[in-house]
Amino acid sequence: MMKVYLLQHSYEKEICENLKVDETKVIGIYSSYKNAERVKEEFKIKKGFNRFSEDCFYIDEYELDQDNWTDGFVTWDSTDNSWIE
Repeated sequence: MMKVYLLQHSYEKEICENLKVDETKVIGIYSSYKNAERVKEEFKIKKGFNRFSEDCFYIDEYELDQDNWTDGFVTWDSTDNSWIE
């Protein structure tokens, strides 16, 4: 199985007093963990990225041609105040 490594930068951003959202940027997809780690080190000092801690960078391993989400999902409908399945 061929594997790839997804490098992302993600943090929680406060929009206003009671509203926070996740801000996620996909930096790249790499053929090895080593390559993804090298790019992460380069991005840690770039403008904007350098204002957030090291734990905002994520490297995830994926196998090509494999489903990573294998089931449905549930979400909240704020207009009805109920769960959507």
